[in-house]
Amino acid sequence: MMKILAGCCVLVLISIFLPSVCRIHAFSYDYSATTECLIEPQRAQYEGGIIANPDFTHGVQGWTVFGQGAIKEGISKNGNRYIVAHSRSQPLDSISQKVQLEKGKLYSFSAWVQINGGRGNVAVVFKMSRGELVRGGKVLARNGCWSLLKGGVFANTSSRVEILFESKNTEAEIWVDNVSLQPFTMEQWRSHQDESTDTERKGKVRFEVRNANGTAIEGARFSIKQTKSDFPFGCCMNYHIINSTDYQNWFTLRFKYTTFTNEMKWYTTEKIQGQENYTVADAMVRFAQQNGISIRGHNIFWDNPVYQPHWVKNLTLEELQNAADQRIKSVVSRYAGQLIAWDVMNENLHFSFFEDKLGKNASAEYYARAYQLDPDTTMFLNEYNTIEYSSDEKANPFNYKTKLDEILSYPGNQGISAGIGLQGHFGSGQPNLAYMRSCLDILGSTGLPIWLTEVDVGKDPNQAEYLEQVLREGYSHPAVKGIIMFVGPANAGFNSTVLADEDFKNTPAGDVVDKLIDEWRFQTTEIKADGKGSIEIPLFHGDYNITVKDPVSSSLTAFSYKMTRDVTRDTVHLRINA
Repeated sequence: MMKILAGCCVLVLISIFLPSVCRIHAFSYDYSATTECLIEPQRAQYEGGIIANPDFTHGVQGWTVFGQGAIKEGISKNGNRYIVAHSRSQPLDSISQKVQLEKGKLYSFSAWVQINGGRGNVAVVFKMSRGELVRGGKVLARNGCWSLLKGGVFANTSSRVEILFESKNTEAEIWVDNVSLQPFTMEQWRSHQDESTDTERKGKVRFEVRNANGTAIEGARFSIKQTKSDFPFGCCMNYHIINSTDYQNWFTLRFKYTTFTNEMKWYTTEKIQGQENYTVADAMVRFAQQNGISIRGHNIFWDNPVYQPHWVKNLTLEELQNAADQRIKSVVSRYAGQLIAWDVMNENLHFSFFEDKLGKNASAEYYARAYQLDPDTTMFLNEYNTIEYSSDEKANPFNYKTKLDEILSYPGNQGISAGIGLQGHFGSGQPNLAYMRSCLDILGSTGLPIWLTEVDVGKDPNQAEYLEQVLREGYSHPAVKGIIMFVGPANAGFNSTVLADEDFKNTPAGDVVDKLIDEWRFQTTEIKADGKGSIEIPLFHGDYNITVKDPVSSSLTAFSYKMTRDVTRDTVHLRINA
């Protein structure tokens, strides 16, 4: 049977000859993903990469049993071949193949899976040489259709590892088809980011300048300056900014987007029941508005019981309902129309304070209420560990999508402008960028805007390098529409990822952020037009001031231009009265 080919863009191809098989490997990255369950699996990405017999054309050759179960070949009605792990008694009883990982490389994994009864999570697990089990991705598999399991792993050492599949439903068979593990060097990974940045964050424009009688002005000189970026790249702020001129100057020099760390949260605005105090939040909103800084509202509620106002924990159910109703009405009405986003129910996958107290639909009802109060603002589900940590079962991309689908399908929520908020609190050590990218691929397939909402990196000798890796990964991904960092100057109390010391001098992490701000902004340039009076140039999405100088009369003509996200190529005709 001919298998469906998932789309990918190929830059560099090399042929690798294996026994009886000729494979072509692409060094470009395949961003394709789906959360749909398909009747037939799509073809293996990268023709399987370094996996032997990835599509089971040769039966079970190259694959062995792991654990106490058994394996067999399966064939669909259409003649598609796959492998079945059956007679399982332990979660890791499955199929297995050993591969060699090389230190410093990133490995993109994908496979199509299903289980033969009901539904349940299936994970890919890498058993390292010393026995450590590293989970590289997870999917909610179903009976009767194929789901894409996409993930990845970073090789900290060169070693022989064993690829396994895991399902806690030991009564079910695990069916697997079209497995792929594609290695990439860090240099190749960076090339993906650069290529995607050029494609997703820029457009090409051709300016053609003529004089009043229509003659092309050969040698006209264009001066191009970007005045605003269309990609939201920002930083959190806290209450210290109200009274610190140095903090204000440091912030406004760099950022036009922000989130308040704690100042809008319930435990800050109503420390004593019935005594609301928005003084600090209001002052920060005024400062942001006076400086053209857009604000994400963070947050209306936090589902973690630890972070409720202390008096909330002792309320009866009726009292809690009334207090929560007053809270959402108060904060959303106060800032309606002034914010670009609301984190409605924070960390809704890990915790369930309001659901446990007020019923399973509590979160969905609060999204409906927030939408009623502020209908033009994007409502986000904001979570941690979805992109940071592959072993967190609660926050994997499919659980995230399931929860968001529940919220948006609740009566009254169909019109909500929804967004996907991924916090991005990375610990110390090398980030698993392959896993991060795969999660963005999966959630990006929903078509909803993704924001990295609270990016920071744990203390580490290589912290600045790791921060740069994470920011580049987010900025370059086609599905990511904005990034907010939860970092700042030491003077304002930041102590994890610090961008400036007590004297507001850059740390290495601060140097990285400034470098990226410059890199992701068009540098003021002067260009001489050709004989047809034209120039062609790629521009970052955003607003520009452009001046054209006539080489004969030396007259200057100024105009503004906007490169929008939906334009890949544009032509602008200019007429100048000398």
